Amino acid sequence: MQGVPFLLLGTVVSAAIGAFVPERVFSRLLPRSQALAVPVAGAAGVVLPGCECASVPVAQSLMRRGVAPAAARAFLLSAPAVNPVVPVATSVAFPGQPEMVLARAVASLATAVTMGRLWARFGREEWLRPPERHAGPTASGLRAFTAGLQHDFLHAGGFLVLGAAAAATFDIAVPRSVLDLFTGSPWLSVPLLALLAVVLCVCSEADAFVAASLSGFSPTARLAFMVVGPMVDLKLIALQAGTFGRSFALRFSSVTWAVAVASSALAGWWPL
Repeated sequence: MQGVPFLLLGTVVSAAIGAFVPERVFSRLLPRSQALAVPVAGAAGVVLPGCECASVPVAQSLMRRGVAPAAARAFLLSAPAVNPVVPVATSVAFPGQPEMVLARAVASLATAVTMGRLWARFGREEWLRPPERHAGPTASGLRAFTAGLQHDFLHAGGFLVLGAAAAATFDIAVPRSVLDLFTGSPWLSVPLLALLAVVLCVCSEADAFVAASLSGFSPTARLAFMVVGPMVDLKLIALQAGTFGRSFALRFSSVTWAVAVASSALAGWWPL
């Protein structure tokens, strides 16, 4: 229920891009050099107040319009992590700790840009399922918008339900006492909370309050929870697998998790 409104927002934006925005718009807005397009696309995530559920269909639509996959990947990761709502929520959850807000923004943006550059350097087209074009050759305008919205929302919604079911299963199957065993170790607490973020699937606008409640863990571990969650969780992996293919989702998610943990450790090492 928490993710559906954001998924609807993402599919509306995706359908609108596909139906009403000419391809030449993106060629003008993004630099021709892929090395420059990646950080620009990552920074563009600042203007979209949406959750990770919204970023997947929007990234797919950008690729349909000719945006380089590496730039679309950077946007996919940055949009839910650095949008305007996230720093406000983080500052409220951690009052009097502006360093936590700054560390989260730096680590999240660094992860998004790094993954975009890694995809540009090592990514392979055969890992990606070719983007589908849902409207026929005569469909345009409102007709194409309606067709794209219906297909994207129903298609991604099924994978959202699967991801939510997996998260709920973990929530009732793993006792809290098991998690408490790791609070005393700074080396184990960071990857533990990073894994916990994957399975809990908390919305990026609300995860700061969950992280603040985990007071037994170090600030760096809680930072990793907030950086990893919007980029790698079960429902997001399911959405990516349904949209881009399982081969891509497994590779991209595992590398993103490692880069996000490393970025969190570096960003939290000194200020936190």
